[in-house]
Amino acid sequence: MKSLQTLLLVAALGCSTPLLAETIGVSMAYFDQNFLTIIRHSIDKEAKARGITVQFEDARGDVGRQTDQVQNFISAGVDAIIVDPVNSASTPAISKMVTRAAIPLVYVNRTPGDSQLPPGVVFVGSDEKESGTLQMEELARLANYQGNVAVMIGNLTDAGALQRTRDVERVVAKYPKMKIVQKQSANYSRSEGMDLMMNWLTNGESIDIVAANNDEMAHWRHYGAAAGR
Repeated sequence: MKSLQTLLLVAALGCSTPLLAETIGVSMAYFDQNFLTIIRHSIDKEAKARGITVQFEDARGDVGRQTDQVQNFISAGVDAIIVDPVNSASTPAISKMVTRAAIPLVYVNRTPGDSQLPPGVVFVGSDEKESGTLQMEELARLANYQGNVAVMIGNLTDAGALQRTRDVERVVAKYPKMKIVQKQSANYSRSEGMDLMMNWLTNGESIDIVAANNDEMAHWRHYGAAAGR
């Protein structure tokens, strides 16, 4: 996480501008998701260490609210902007708006939907194809390459979640004794993940492996509570 927070600030500070930023606007998709909270606190910690002022805004999962927040950052004259996108499809409009203002822009966590990021815009996040493949290969190994697989998709509007899911499907298809029996979205949420798992088990679904697009949905408490263990 230290490398992530440093990379974010370095990207925001140095992206197409000769001067170091003094103020950075940060719009997060949600404040109440654990991983995003870790990112937010890490940015704040690194910024304070560098003497940078950061303004955080919670988009609360609303694309329109996030767009307004970015516009407000531009109007306020911030030196750089960091965005954790609510929706991958919304980023081309955000990129266009921010680059017109000649402000460096860093997308974090959720893969932006731009076909190609314009100059002055960068993405800091994981390689979703590698993540999904490594995840499912390890789950397959632990299950001795057999069993019924349930997939918890993060968000159907998130390009990263869809890519991870495709990679899980690709790995499962390699092994004749494995098959996907359920595949539904739980919106990256711990509570929705628990509800989804409870529904599957209550309906008598035979599940040996659960592949979730993020840690929150895959929290072990979900399954213990859902199964009554």
